[in-house]
Amino acid sequence: MDILLAILAVIFTFIGLVGCIVPILPGPVLAYIGFLCCYFCSFDQISTNSVWVYLALTAAVTIADFILPAYLTKLAGGSKAGERGATAGLIVGMLLGSLVGAIIGPFIGAVVGEIIKDSSDLKRAFKVGLGSFLSFIVGTGFKLILCIILLVKVFSEVFPALANWLSNLF
Repeated sequence: MDILLAILAVIFTFIGLVGCIVPILPGPVLAYIGFLCCYFCSFDQISTNSVWVYLALTAAVTIADFILPAYLTKLAGGSKAGERGATAGLIVGMLLGSLVGAIIGPFIGAVVGEIIKDSSDLKRAFKVGLGSFLSFIVGTGFKLILCIILLVKVFSEVFPALANWLSNLF
């Protein structure tokens, strides 16, 4: 059973890392499932506190990934129309299932929302769209950091020689 759990741990954390970029996959959640698989192996050294801490971080990063587009759109000077547009663009982009859709969707949605509200200020509309694009970059960065940490934890548990090498490296 340990071998199966170890294989699943590596597969899930790797797919979780890929899911940080591919919008249709919930990257941090999959990486956390891999981390849990590793936790349930008989040879693991992962503490129960770590399981709870990484669960909280996974939840926070996942929630932030949905909230950031509207929030950073507002910070860039966007109105409620821009926030709603960014959220709608994110959903449409994710439904299209493409990386380009998830990146450009919130940008286009925020710009369109602002133009519908006030078509006389195109410069502000594009600034708001840029804020929405920035949210994608920040959200993806948070997801990547968490998934890389989980991947390193899983690999160091599954492959102890890697853990020794990493501890000597740092």
